[in-house]
Amino acid sequence: MSKANTNRSLGIQKNKLLRYKLIKELYNKHKTEDIPTTVVWRKYIFPVYPISRTTLYEVLCTPVTSELQKIEQLENQQLRLNIS
Repeated sequence: MSKANTNRSLGIQKNKLLRYKLIKELYNKHKTEDIPTTVVWRKYIFPVYPISRTTLYEVLCTPVTSELQKIEQLENQQLRLNIS
């Protein structure tokens, strides 16, 4: 894979994870013990982020913080290689 494609792939993955982070924050803001996930999705998430319920469950299971840290390390590594 070429360098440009790798950078593009990292950028796409990073943007997806940042979007997942926003969705998780919105979910956690409205989710309480007595409100089902489906209701939170229908009333609060879907109007802002038109995603399916299945995608919401995928978002909730994604370790966003650790994945973003991995991407940041890769970006820093690439930056060091470009400088030297």
